[in-house]
Amino acid sequence: MTHFAIQVSGLYKRYGKVTAVDHISFDVPAGSTFALLGGNGAGKTTTLSMLLGLLLPTSGTIRVLGFDMVRNRYAALTRMNFTSPYVDLPHRLTVAQNLDVYARLYGVRKRAERLRQLAETFDLLELLKRRYGSLSAGQRTRVSLAKALLNEPAVLLMDEPTASLDPASADRIRTYLREYQQRTGATVLLASHNMQEVERLCEDVVMLKQGRIVDHGAPESLLRKYGRETLEQVFIDIARDARI
Repeated sequence: MTHFAIQVSGLYKRYGKVTAVDHISFDVPAGSTFALLGGNGAGKTTTLSMLLGLLLPTSGTIRVLGFDMVRNRYAALTRMNFTSPYVDLPHRLTVAQNLDVYARLYGVRKRAERLRQLAETFDLLELLKRRYGSLSAGQRTRVSLAKALLNEPAVLLMDEPTASLDPASADRIRTYLREYQQRTGATVLLASHNMQEVERLCEDVVMLKQGRIVDHGAPESLLRKYGRETLEQVFIDIARDARI
C-alpha cells in the first residue's frame, strides 16, 4: 500500500473576486520527488504557501506526514522546510547568524557542526561572516538551500530551487538533492520553470493553469501523450492551448 507524505483534496483559495487555486487534488508518495508546473499566476506559490501553513485555504484539506495543516500544522512543521528565492532572510545578519537562528528554531543538535557541513556543501565558507544583504542573488539562493536542509527535513518544499545559479552550481545542487533524498527517504515537492531540472529529478508532475490542474503524470508519459521530445515543449503546448 502506497504511503503518501502529502495529501491535497479539493484545495481552493480565493482572494476577493480572484480565484488563485481552484479545487485541486493530488497525492505525493513518501520518498518521491513531485513537481508543480505552470506559468506565472498558475497558483504554484499559493499552493506551496498553503502546504506550509502560511496561508489558510478557503476550502479543502491538506495533510502532511499525516497531520492536518489547518488544525495541527505545528506537529508537521518541525519535520518540514522550504526554500524560495522570493523569501529573504534578515539582511543585517551575517550568513552564519542567519543559519544559527534557524538552527535554534528547528532545535538542531550540534549546530556548529551542522552549519559547517552545509557551508562546505553549498560553498558558503567564505560567506559566513558577510551580511546576507550584501550577497548576490546566486549566493542568497545557496544560503536559502542550506537553511532549508538544516533540520534534515522529511518533507522539503522548493520554489525555483536553482534560480540565479550558474549551470555548474545548479548541477551540483541537483546531484546533492538526489543523494540527500536517497540517503534520508525525504519527500521533495518543487515548483520550477526549469524543465530539464524537472525531467532529471521528478517522478511525477502536476500541470497547473489558472489555478486548475490541467494534466498530471510522469514526465515520460506526458512526453508520449503530447508527442514531444522535451517537457519544455509540453509546457508550451499547455500554456498556449486556449481550450485548457
